[in-house]
Amino acid sequence: MGGRRPRRILRHRLRVHVLNGVRFVPYHELGDIPNVIVDGSPTPSTRLTLSHWPGSPTPVELLDDLSAQIAFRALERPALFEGIEAVSNNHFDQDGMASAYALVCPDEALARRSQVIDVASAGDFATFRDRDAMRVAMAIAAMEDPDRSPLDAGVFAGDYPQQCGRLYEEILPRFGALLDKVSSARALWIDEDAHLQASLDAIASGVIRIDEYPEIDLAVVTVPGDWAENAVTRFTSGRSEAVHPAAVNQSTERFRVAVVQGHEYRVEMRYESWVMYRSRPVLARPDLRSLVPQLQAEEAHGAMWRADAPGALTPTMRVDGDSDLAPSTFVSLLRRFLAAAPAAWDPYA
Repeated sequence: MGGRRPRRILRHRLRVHVLNGVRFVPYHELGDIPNVIVDGSPTPSTRLTLSHWPGSPTPVELLDDLSAQIAFRALERPALFEGIEAVSNNHFDQDGMASAYALVCPDEALARRSQVIDVASAGDFATFRDRDAMRVAMAIAAMEDPDRSPLDAGVFAGDYPQQCGRLYEEILPRFGALLDKVSSARALWIDEDAHLQASLDAIASGVIRIDEYPEIDLAVVTVPGDWAENAVTRFTSGRSEAVHPAAVNQSTERFRVAVVQGHEYRVEMRYESWVMYRSRPVLARPDLRSLVPQLQAEEAHGAMWRADAPGALTPTMRVDGDSDLAPSTFVSLLRRFLAAAPAAWDPYA
C-alpha cells in the first residue's frame, strides 16, 4: 500500500464527546482533573484505573483479559465514577480506543459491546470472532501511520503525547461509524486483509503447518521457504512477516510461538502472557536470552542470535541470517529449554 489515502475517508469535523459527565482529555493535559485511566498507567489525579497492564491498581473484581472488558464491567457499577470528570490513556491502540469509547459513549458502546471487545482483542491479541473486527483494528493501525492515515497531517505534529491525544480526539467520534460500516475504510485494510486471508488459507490447506506442544504451551509454525514477507500490523505498529500473526494466533491457543522458515527461526511470547490474563492459566514467561549462548555456539558461519528481555510486550528471540542449525535441532533445543526454564515474568507482581 503506497502513498497517502484520500482524505475524504471517514472525514468528520472534530468534536468533543461528553456523556454522563465523562469526557476524553489527553493524558498530558490531565493535571488535577479527577480521572479514570483505561489500558494504561495512572496519574497522581487518577481516581480509578481500568487496565489489564502488569501491576495495575484495577479493582480485582473487575479484572478481565482485555482493558475493554474491564471498562464494560466497570459500567455496571456507576458508583465507581462518582467525582470523575475525564477518561484518558497514555498510549494509543485498539484496546485503549475501545476502552475509552465504552466510557465516553456508554450507550453507543453497550449496544455494540461484543463488537467493541472483538476489536480490542484483534488489536491486542491478534484474535477475533468476526473478521470485520480485525479489519477495524487494521484501519485504526493505518490511521496512526502518517504515511497512510486519512487524518490531517497536523495530528502527527509534536511529540508522542500530543499525537496520542489528537488521535483519540479524532478517532473517538468516528469509532461507532467504523464499527457499523468498516467497508467505508476499505482502502486502509484491504491489502493487509488479503495477506491475512492467504495465511489462513495456507494453514487450512497444510501449506503452513502448525505443530503444538501443549505441555510447554508451544506452537511451531513451519512456513515455506519461498514465502515472501508482507506488511502486517501488531497493535498499531507495522512490520513485515511471511505469515500474518493473526492467522497464527487465530489457529492456535498456544502462547509461545516459534516460526520456522527454512533456516530462519523466530520465537515470540504472545502478548497474553504480558498482561494480567484471566480466562485461563498462563505459563510464566522464561528469559529467552538464556538460550541465546547455546544456540550461538552452534553457529559457524556468522548467523547471530538475539533476544528481548522477558518484560517486553512480545519478547522475541531470532537469528539474523541463515542458521547452521537444522529445523529439527532448533525445535528440540527450544523444547528442552522451555520445559526447564524458570519463570522470569509475573504480571501480577
